Amino acid sequence: MTKPVPTPDADAVDWAAMKRDLAPVAIIDETVLVKKRSRDFFWYSPVLNAQLKRSFGDLVAQPKTKDELAQCLSVAFGHNAPVVLRGGGTGNYGQSVPLHGGLIIETLGMSRILEIGPDFVRVEAGALMADINAALKAHGREMTMFPSTQDIATIGGFVAGGSAGIGSVANGPLREPGNIREIRALSVEETPVEHVFQGEDVLRIHHAWGLNGVITEVTLRTVPTRDWISCMATFDSYADAYRAGYALANRQDIDRKLVSVVDARIAAYFPRLEGHIPKGRDLMVSLVPREQLDAFHDLIRAHGGTVALSMDDAERAAAGIPHVFEFGWNHTTLQVLKSDRSATYQQYGVNDPSDVERVAALHARLGRRAWMHHEFSRYEGAVTASDLPIIWTQDESELRSVDALYRANGCTVYDAHTYQVEGGGMKPDFRHLAVKKRMDPKGLLNPGKSRSWADVSHLSPDEIEALAR
Repeated sequence: MTKPVPTPDADAVDWAAMKRDLAPVAIIDETVLVKKRSRDFFWYSPVLNAQLKRSFGDLVAQPKTKDELAQCLSVAFGHNAPVVLRGGGTGNYGQSVPLHGGLIIETLGMSRILEIGPDFVRVEAGALMADINAALKAHGREMTMFPSTQDIATIGGFVAGGSAGIGSVANGPLREPGNIREIRALSVEETPVEHVFQGEDVLRIHHAWGLNGVITEVTLRTVPTRDWISCMATFDSYADAYRAGYALANRQDIDRKLVSVVDARIAAYFPRLEGHIPKGRDLMVSLVPREQLDAFHDLIRAHGGTVALSMDDAERAAAGIPHVFEFGWNHTTLQVLKSDRSATYQQYGVNDPSDVERVAALHARLGRRAWMHHEFSRYEGAVTASDLPIIWTQDESELRSVDALYRANGCTVYDAHTYQVEGGGMKPDFRHLAVKKRMDPKGLLNPGKSRSWADVSHLSPDEIEALAR
């Protein structure tokens, strides 16, 4: 019987020879800088922080072209070196942390915007999402979604490690059919080959954490840009805020780009909103087109709320207020952790987002242990809700007890405290590993990040694929 593919060993690599073979690709070998590029935002999780804080790479390569990237992969293949891809390093699960040392390939030098079409944009993997949106705006377009970290996050990193963000309430998450038009990715072989993934096949590479191919280019759907107004509304109770958020997410006559609902106790950790929103009230954060503001104000009043802030970008900048999306998604978590590292967070799916009473009952039951924060999205035409609460513990057993409360309340746990790609619920079968065997036969890409690879690595790609049927 064929043996499993062995885990690559960075200690067995001749790093002096690696450096010579990588020339003329730029490298970083200064220990402090290599360690810095071995980090991402895994420290949000006390579980991951304990597991990953001593994991570092051995060398950083900085290719500027697709040919240089292919050279890096070919050299790594020849030396049996572990490889981890890195964009802006904004992931939360240790996606770009090298568990087994090795070569870190930083893609920031591959940042060209290659083509802007009537309803799409094609870019290199290292392009920053803020730069893509800025280029699109001149064409009257914008990305369907982006994370709250768009200023430093790359599109390759977002596609490989992200899922949803600002815009998902209008356009669905990345996995919504059509949002990702095409992914191009290099294999890790003696002579790397660029493969093209389209249609449903893009999901084999999307959210696979760079395990099964090295993204070179991404083509994304775009939508018309709007004159977005930053809005914040406040409410007497979390249930009222949630009810208004759910109603806004369902409205067909208000083209909202963001609907975040935030517990008043979390909002108290937003010092840059001091004087702009009243204290002690639960918060709904939104982006609404200027021409639909009247309908938005009517909706807020109908649900007992008050619009406390309504500004365009110029007014917001003059007032010294960050983008409102920096108070949504995982930036909400960051706002708290800036002041108090004793907290963490988790990710839950609300199985029936229309059941406000169940949300309110859980809110009351959680008490001090967890403070709710919901994000609304759409998938296949239906409104979905995720809860990204602030959880006040550093103890994993207490964290899991909160998970149990959510499960008992009919929620799904999308675990933010695991560095294995299958743990978050996006890769439930073996199809991504069949692609890995084809694209990365030695298992050099991001070793240790799959819980199932060791069990199937001795099989052929077709045999691995058959396990998913």
